Amino acid sequence: MAVQLQQAIAVGTYILRQKLQGKKRFPLVLMLEPLFRCNLACPGCGKIQHPLEILKQYLNPEDCFRAVEECGAPIVSIPGGEPLLHPQIAEIVQGLVERRKFVYLCTNGILLEEKLSLFEPSPYLTFSVHLDGLKETHDKCVNREGVFDTAVKAIKTAKAQGFRVSTNTTVFEGTDPQQMQEFFDFLESLNTDGLMISPGYSYEWAPDQEHFLKREQTKALFRQILSPWKNGKKRWNFNHNPLFLDFLMGEKDYDCTPWGSPSYSVLGWQKPCYLMNEGYYQTFQELLDNTNWENYGHKSGNPKCADCMVHCGYEPTAAMDALNMENTGRAITSLFR
Repeated sequence: MAVQLQQAIAVGTYILRQKLQGKKRFPLVLMLEPLFRCNLACPGCGKIQHPLEILKQYLNPEDCFRAVEECGAPIVSIPGGEPLLHPQIAEIVQGLVERRKFVYLCTNGILLEEKLSLFEPSPYLTFSVHLDGLKETHDKCVNREGVFDTAVKAIKTAKAQGFRVSTNTTVFEGTDPQQMQEFFDFLESLNTDGLMISPGYSYEWAPDQEHFLKREQTKALFRQILSPWKNGKKRWNFNHNPLFLDFLMGEKDYDCTPWGSPSYSVLGWQKPCYLMNEGYYQTFQELLDNTNWENYGHKSGNPKCADCMVHCGYEPTAAMDALNMENTGRAITSLFR
């Protein structure tokens, strides 16, 4: 299975507890960005375009633990930048695992094999390796030759040492559906612990603005890509709630849950979400209380949200929907593929 039963139970219990307490807004995933610096310069990335003085900064472990406790989300995703460049990343991960948070350390894989000795395998730790396609496609996406081979070698080594490893793929305009299906077949051969896919978000600062998908393009493309999975011909091990994949194919009409995946970095709590940069708050409670949430999401009419179908905004919506009786059975069945 991709999403562990242990994680699914923990998240489901957490959601029910929040609802019983009468909370309308609560996070599911904390996007913890301990630094923005990276060892790649991907043209579709909007996270590495900060001024040099910001790129030199990083959160210390105490900053990270304080944010995690303040937020309370059961899952912590550590994107970047490249987290493995952080001098105290092992201490941060260990502290989160000790707090029984489900940690997804996102990495481009370049440093993964070298840094594996800093970590211990745990059901609470998953390395999420960024791969956007097979060798030629991925190396073009990250603007450097050889990265695909390095990342795949690191995945194999990590799996051999008992670590949980998933992959994270961003789909852009121009993606060939058949090539993406062949890529999924290749990932299955690596025996990873799940595949994650999402359409790219049009970061304002990203150098390449030409290859982000519009909403109807996303639905049409994902219908093509996922058709063998939908028809039962392929059993790709997606690390997603199947309802989110239905949404990507246009079969679910969800709105965004922008507070579902808050982001904390050296700049503070990002307003309103991981993807949009409209300022920062010093505390998570300020983010919840002072953000005009009705101004965000596809149905708000905000042009910045018009084409977004990214997992960090819509997977929380799918998670809530999975608790509805008509969807619970399918969500549970997906855990035992």
